[in-house]
Amino acid sequence: MMSAKVRGLLGSGLFFVAAVSFAADLPTFKLEMKDGVLNPARIEVPAGKKIKIEIHNLGKSAVEFESVQLRKEKVLAPGAESFVVIAPLSPGEYKFFDDFHATAQGVIVAK
Repeated sequence: MMSAKVRGLLGSGLFFVAAVSFAADLPTFKLEMKDGVLNPARIEVPAGKKIKIEIHNLGKSAVEFESVQLRKEKVLAPGAESFVVIAPLSPGEYKFFDDFHATAQGVIVAK
C-alpha cells in the first residue's frame, strides 16, 4: 500500500516528465544573440503550430529577446541560454529585437 505522500511525489514526477517530454516535441529553432548581432535574423516557422525558440547569448553583454507583437521578452546574461515558447501563429511576419542593442532586429515568418 502506497502512502498519500509517495503517491503525490510519484504524480508530481510524472507531471514533470510529461511537461519536459512535451517541450522536447515542439518544433525548435535556434537564435544566437551576440552584442547587437542576431543569427539568424530571419526565422521561418510553420504556421498553426506551437514553437520553441532556443536563445543563446554568445556576447559579452546582456541581451533581451523582445517581440511586442508576440508579447514575449527574455533577458539573458552574457553566456546564458534560455528559450521562449510561442503559441501557434497565423501566417505572416512577426518582428523581434534585442532591446539592449537597437540595431539588432529580426523577423519570425510563419508559413
